[in-house]
Amino acid sequence: MADNPNPTSSASGSASGSASGRRSATLEDIAREAGVSISTVSRALNDSPSVKRRTKQQIWQIARAHDYEFRASMPSGPIGADATIAVVVPAPQARTSRVADPFFLELLAGIAEAARERNADLLISHLSPRVSGDLDYAMATSRATGVIFIGQSSLHHEFNALAGRDNRFVVWGAEFPDAQYCVIGSDNVAGGRRATAHLARLGRRRILFLGDTEAPEAEQRYRGYKQALEQAGLPLDDELLLPAQFEVHSAEAAVRSAVARGLRFDSVFAASDLIAIGAIRALMRSGMRVPEDVSVVGYDNIPAARLVTPQLTTIDQDANLAGRMLVSKLIDKGDGPAISQRLETSLLIRESCGG
Repeated sequence: MADNPNPTSSASGSASGSASGRRSATLEDIAREAGVSISTVSRALNDSPSVKRRTKQQIWQIARAHDYEFRASMPSGPIGADATIAVVVPAPQARTSRVADPFFLELLAGIAEAARERNADLLISHLSPRVSGDLDYAMATSRATGVIFIGQSSLHHEFNALAGRDNRFVVWGAEFPDAQYCVIGSDNVAGGRRATAHLARLGRRRILFLGDTEAPEAEQRYRGYKQALEQAGLPLDDELLLPAQFEVHSAEAAVRSAVARGLRFDSVFAASDLIAIGAIRALMRSGMRVPEDVSVVGYDNIPAARLVTPQLTTIDQDANLAGRMLVSKLIDKGDGPAISQRLETSLLIRESCGG
């Protein structure tokens, strides 16, 4: 990125003041407060890689605190956009290939279409936050009008703390009762309950839950699974909780290992469609029939769910609607935090469950 020693925004951020009458900061003001040179401030405001990350973060925070209007001088996307939205994917606990996850790609498409309709540019960030400081850095150095985080990973409490400092973000993920930030996500508990109850109605009695419950969304789907077992009068067997990451090969390996050691089950509720597809592959390669021997239900309704053999019964999340809601919550929220909202889920019955 070119280093502009005299960004155009220095004029708008000069002593002429802001709309509220308060004098806006100048480059000299920011440099004095940060304890660095004016040229370092200029390079930092132009996002130059020659400035250390910690120094850049400090300068951007000072600039934002003083309403320094530097965004106009920075290349945030094509000319003429009314807003710019950044998408950030926190480092996953269990969903190791998240950016390549088909559901993520569908959600991203929904966000992109909604952003286009609102005349907003869309940026995909290279950042992958792991700790609280990473979230602060993502917000402090963001050139965007607002940020959409895809999933919380293990950062729920950190997002709560961040909301008290900067509310220009929304999150796609699991909703928590104590969330102080806006979360859009499906009703994971209801979805898990619906999938498991359907298998119980089919007469299945040894229902395997396949997924990593350290991931917040999978944990909530497991909670719905347990509720459905209780309602059906079926015992909760810890042996039937089988960890698997959110990808095909992990699930396939987990199920093949379970079959090899003699674990008995007549159905599988998988925490995602990719996990369900891995389970089907493992079952068939072990000589078992789906759905005659084992029924399988997934979660997400990715396009591949209709293309596998047998076609996958799944819990549908409307990724297009989710994308629109995320963009709307971000752009239309006003000064205060936006209100969280859960999407309804539906059961799509196909061939893999047998009824």
